[in-house]
Amino acid sequence: MLFILLIMQKHKIKEQKKLRILAAGDIHGDSELVKRLANRAEKENVDLVILTGDITSPFETSPLIKPFKDKKKKVLLIPGNWESLPTIDFLAELYGVRNLHGYSVKYKGVGIFGAGGVVAGKEEEKQILKTLEKGNEKLEELGRIRKKIMVTHMHAAKTKSELSGFEGSNGIRKAIEKMDGAHGGGHAKAAGCRVRLEDKEKFLQRFVENLNK
Repeated sequence: MLFILLIMQKHKIKEQKKLRILAAGDIHGDSELVKRLANRAEKENVDLVILTGDITSPFETSPLIKPFKDKKKKVLLIPGNWESLPTIDFLAELYGVRNLHGYSVKYKGVGIFGAGGVVAGKEEEKQILKTLEKGNEKLEELGRIRKKIMVTHMHAAKTKSELSGFEGSNGIRKAIEKMDGAHGGGHAKAAGCRVRLEDKEKFLQRFVENLNK
């Protein structure tokens, strides 16, 4: 399970404003975990919850989005490899949340776009790159964007996430190189990738520093 709490501070103009995000992935239908995350979102007073795929499970039918909605939290989500795009569309419509796959949103000057699922083969690599490019282009329609966040379920190629034993996506890698911004996702954690605590702290520090530039 991936869990990151991000605090992004806007430029000092008249007052300081922060965008607080709770991002989690690879929940795999764990309703008790969802309840704990929803409580954490409330405690930390986050503005936005991002669920990065593999939310559902064939063995769990308990509501997995409702606990966040009950806490009055905005929710974005993308599909993983455990659910189809129609499933995520259904959940998004049912709970009044946003499927970010191929789309974009803006909160407090931060543009967020994404693509879910996993890729295997050249055609799927082309498709996920095309989907991310589509989302990035749609940001231009949302007005001035201070920073960008790209959300995917799968990790990028040639990153430490490949230590999990799963190859990353070249399409996502190309998208990162072409588009200025930060990237967050899941999937590799579910494969057993272990990262030392100090490495996580350094990653999060660099992630937030990049957003605050």
